[in-house]
Amino acid sequence: MFSAQTYQDRRAVLQGNVASGILLFLGNIENPVNFEHNPYYFRQDSTFLYYFGIQEPKIAAIIDIDENKTIVFGDELSIDDIVWMGRQETLKEKSLKSGVQETLPYAELSQYLLKAQTSGRKVHYLPPYQPSNKIALTDLLGIKIAELQPSVEMIKAVVKQRSVKEAQEIVQIEKAVNVSNEMHLLAMRMAKPGVKEYEIANAIQYLAANKECQMSYPPIVTINGGILHNHYRLNTLKDGDLFLNDSGAETAMGYAGDLTRTFPVSKTFSTKQKEIYEIVLNSFNNAHHLLKPGVKFKDIYLKASEYLVEGLVDLGLMKGSPEDAVKNNAHTLFFQCGLGHMMGLDVHDMEDLGEQYIGYTEEEPKDTQTFGLKSLRLGKALESGYVVTVEPGIYMIPELIDIWQAENKNAEFINYDKVNEYRNFGGVRVEDDFLITDDGHRLLGNGLITTVDEIESYRAEYLA
Repeated sequence: MFSAQTYQDRRAVLQGNVASGILLFLGNIENPVNFEHNPYYFRQDSTFLYYFGIQEPKIAAIIDIDENKTIVFGDELSIDDIVWMGRQETLKEKSLKSGVQETLPYAELSQYLLKAQTSGRKVHYLPPYQPSNKIALTDLLGIKIAELQPSVEMIKAVVKQRSVKEAQEIVQIEKAVNVSNEMHLLAMRMAKPGVKEYEIANAIQYLAANKECQMSYPPIVTINGGILHNHYRLNTLKDGDLFLNDSGAETAMGYAGDLTRTFPVSKTFSTKQKEIYEIVLNSFNNAHHLLKPGVKFKDIYLKASEYLVEGLVDLGLMKGSPEDAVKNNAHTLFFQCGLGHMMGLDVHDMEDLGEQYIGYTEEEPKDTQTFGLKSLRLGKALESGYVVTVEPGIYMIPELIDIWQAENKNAEFINYDKVNEYRNFGGVRVEDDFLITDDGHRLLGNGLITTVDEIESYRAEYLA
């Protein structure tokens, strides 16, 4: 945990940004794998972590704005719990570390909220993403699941505060990024013909665990990089394959890293692989150089897309004006996803609160219909203190190529005969994490090799 003062200060800021009522925070539960006492790894809700820091299942908390009090609700260990798990730090002790003086049994939460509702006071809550918390809200507030209405006022206040990272948060994020760097270097050392994808996935998870970290999301380690989030890991690597590793570590305090590198299983990139890789790398470099306060991330996405098109025109896969091609969405045959996202306590920071609040504004809402743009998680102007990822890519998806070609879609920009020579190419993406600073941006972590020469030279040491 951070200091008690950290959590007290954070709660004070939030309390000042919501007019009145009760702010309700529900922690997560231990979810069972196949029966109650065999749970998945417990991960506390990120907003609960941000304001209270207590990593314990089945607890809740309130900030009563009107009465200026904060209470943590939960149950202390019973003797049966102690028999099975041993003496633990008490909830009272953990709450004091969070700067909360008052704790009450979990069962008293419903009465506290009922009394507030009866007197006409509003209970604010955030969008529940775990089924258990949807059910808990129906029990606590007497509202059907289908009729739950999270507090927009509370969402906006939380997003405004959590978006700008404190210095101590950046320390945690950089720890996660540096462990992620090590994971990626290990993958580069291991990837060779005959190795299974799952062997690399297992190894990088083992490395993270030895650094007191979890994975910030299920690792994407695949020779089928054209599938954006491919979690199938049973393929055997062979000469000629491209290997894509999209993986990141999460610190014990919950902060994430998120990096991607793509490299050949062979000792060197083939000509085609090198050409596509360097198009993506050029887009990546030009895009991250645009990062600074006041610049809209959507505009950076559009420029990154133009750089991709420029390279594809040079290869003969596309034609015409890159600017016109992007305006007509022709680039999305090759670049179907967004350019990046906010990152922090969640690898896609605060996405449970709604992308329209995290990545966009009421004046410029998200485009939820246009292919490509509908997958852009972040579009609004950047601010100092934001942490974002940048990850352009080129993906060859045979099924998508066939659909577009059958429709002769964007034929003025796409050379389908040439594209079909690459239909089984797979995909390439490059991703790093950046802090937006007062005068621009800086790369987070110690840095990870990126260029063709760096990758080939590094791997040459291990592919003898």
